[in-house]
Amino acid sequence: MTTAATLPIAAAGGSFLIESRSPEEVFTPEDFSEEHRQIASTAAQFAREEIAPAIEAIEAKEPGAMRSLLQKAGELGFLAADIPEEYGGLGLDKTASALIADHLSLLASFSTAFGAHVGIGTLPLVWYGTAEQKQRYLPKLATAEWVAAYALSEASSGSDAMNIRTRAALSADGTHYVLNGEKMWITNCGIADLFTVFAKIDGEKFSAFLVERGFAGVSVGAEEHKLGIRGSSTCPLVLNDCKVPAANLLGEAGKGHHIAFNILNIGRFKLGAACVGGSRGALAEMIRYAKERTAFGKPIAEFGLIQRKISASASRLYAAESMTYRTIGMIDVALASLPENSSKESKEIQKRIEEYAVECSILKVYCSEALGFIADELVATMGGYGYVEDYPAERIYRDSRINRIFEGTNEINRLIVTGWLMKRAMKGELPLLPAIKKIMDEVLEPPSFDSVDDADAPLAHESEILAATRKIALFAAGVASQRYMAALQDQQEIMADLADMIAQVYALDSALLRAQKLAAAGKASAQVAASHVSAKMTGLIAEESLALVGEAAKRILAASAEGDELRTQLAILRRLTKSIPADAVTLSRAVAKQCIALERYPL
Repeated sequence: MTTAATLPIAAAGGSFLIESRSPEEVFTPEDFSEEHRQIASTAAQFAREEIAPAIEAIEAKEPGAMRSLLQKAGELGFLAADIPEEYGGLGLDKTASALIADHLSLLASFSTAFGAHVGIGTLPLVWYGTAEQKQRYLPKLATAEWVAAYALSEASSGSDAMNIRTRAALSADGTHYVLNGEKMWITNCGIADLFTVFAKIDGEKFSAFLVERGFAGVSVGAEEHKLGIRGSSTCPLVLNDCKVPAANLLGEAGKGHHIAFNILNIGRFKLGAACVGGSRGALAEMIRYAKERTAFGKPIAEFGLIQRKISASASRLYAAESMTYRTIGMIDVALASLPENSSKESKEIQKRIEEYAVECSILKVYCSEALGFIADELVATMGGYGYVEDYPAERIYRDSRINRIFEGTNEINRLIVTGWLMKRAMKGELPLLPAIKKIMDEVLEPPSFDSVDDADAPLAHESEILAATRKIALFAAGVASQRYMAALQDQQEIMADLADMIAQVYALDSALLRAQKLAAAGKASAQVAASHVSAKMTGLIAEESLALVGEAAKRILAASAEGDELRTQLAILRRLTKSIPADAVTLSRAVAKQCIALERYPL
C-alpha cells in the first residue's frame, strides 16, 4: 500500500551533489496525502493524551508502564505500519511510518523504545524472515504482545560491528545452534521477548538469529544507569550455551552483515524523523517560555538575542524536516517499483534502500545535531529554570545527546557519507569524478557564483549560494583526492570535513527546493505566509551553509597543500565564497516573529 499523494523521482543516491532538481521532483511535507495528515494528527493526539500523562511513570521505570504504552500504541496500529497486511500489519509506505516516528517523539524514552521495536527490532524479520518466521512472530510484534530488540553491539565492537565475539555452532544433528557471548547497550533488553542477535558461526560466518527470551541460556543483565532516555530499558544480553532452533537462523548463514547494515540505514532515517519531532517540541517549549518570562518590563521574546535563538532553531528544523521527507519520498518511490511477490524481494529492498545510504547518514548526523543545538538553546533561553529537573528542558537536553551515538556514531556516519560517495564514484555508479574534474578545470575562471536568469527573483541569492557550496565541496574533494589518492580514506579529519560540506549542500538544496515549491503553491493567505517564512528560513540556512562550507574547505586545503600551491587554492576559495551577505538580523527577526505569533514552528 502507498499513501503518497505526489511522488517524486527516485533520483540516484548522492546525485544532489552534482545535479540540480526542480521543486516538482522532490517530496516535501506539503505533499502529504490526506491519509498521511490523518496519521500524523492521530499520532500527535496519542502523544498528548497518552504519552504526556505517562512521562513520570516511564521515567521512573514503573513496572509495566512502557509495555502498557507500547500496547496502547499497538491498538492504534502504530506498531504495524511496516508489517505486511498478511501478518497482521498495515503495510503503509515509509512516509507514513516516518510520520508516526516524528509525531510520537514527545518523550525520548518512549521514542527510543518505540523506534527500537518497530525499526531495528521488527524490520529484520519483515525483510529477511521466512514465511514461517513471519507468521510466528510478526502478529505478536504488531500489537506489542511481544516486544522486539536488536542485539548487535558488544563491549569491544560498538562501531566495529564486524568484529563481534559472540559465537554460534551448529549441533551435530543439525537441529539447533548454540550461541555464546554478551551483547551490550541493548535497547528494550529488559522488556523484550524477541531478540535479533548477531553472531559468527564457527567464528567466521557473520549471521543473524531470532532468539526468544524464554530460550534456555538467555539472561538479561542489570539496567544501565544512563545520562538520558532514563525511562527506556538498556541492559546487557548474555547468551550462555543458548540453544536456538536451526529454523531461527534469519536470512542466510554468513550474510548477516547485509541485514545489519541495511536495517541501520532505515534506523537512521527513522531516527532523523524522530529528531525532527523532538526538535519541534523543544522549539515550542522555547517559544512558550520566552513569551511568558518577563525581564526589564517585557517578555524576553521581544529581545533580539532570544529571537536569534528561536529563528536559528526554526531554520535548522526546517532544513532537517525538508531533507528527511525528501529522502523518505525517494525511498518510497524506489520501493513502490518492486515486483509483486518477487522471490528476491529482500535483496531488492536492500538494493533500493542502500541506494540512499549517504542521505540516511546525512539525516542521522544533521537531524541529531540540530536537536542537540535546539535543546541547548532551550536551556539557554530558560536560564536557571532550564537547568533544574522541575522543567522539561533539563530532560530534553540530557535525552538529546544519545542521538549522536546510536544508529552508528556521528563520526562513523560522517565517514560513511564521504566513503560511500567515493566508492560509488570509483565504481562508475555516480558521475562524481567527471564533476570534480570539470570544477577543477573551471575554478580559475570567474565569476565565483553561477549567474541566474533574474538576479532580483525570489530566492536568487540563495540559489547562487547553493551553486557556490556545490562548487566548493567538489573543489575541496578534488584537491584532497589529488593529494591523498586511495589513502584519503585514512584521513578521517578530511573525510569528516567533506561529509559536513556535502551535508550542507543537501540541507540547503532541500530547503531551497521546498521554499520554491511553496512559493509556487498558490495565493491563499496561509500559503503566502508559509512561503514567506520558508524563504526567510532558507536565507538563514544559506548564510550559515556558505560560512560552514568555507571554513571546512580551508582546513582541507591546508591539510592537502602548502606554499604557493596552497596560496593559489585559497585565492580560488576566496572567490568561490565571495558574496554580499543577506541581512541575517532582519531575516532572524522575521522568522522569530512568525514563530512567536503562532507559538510553534511556523510550518
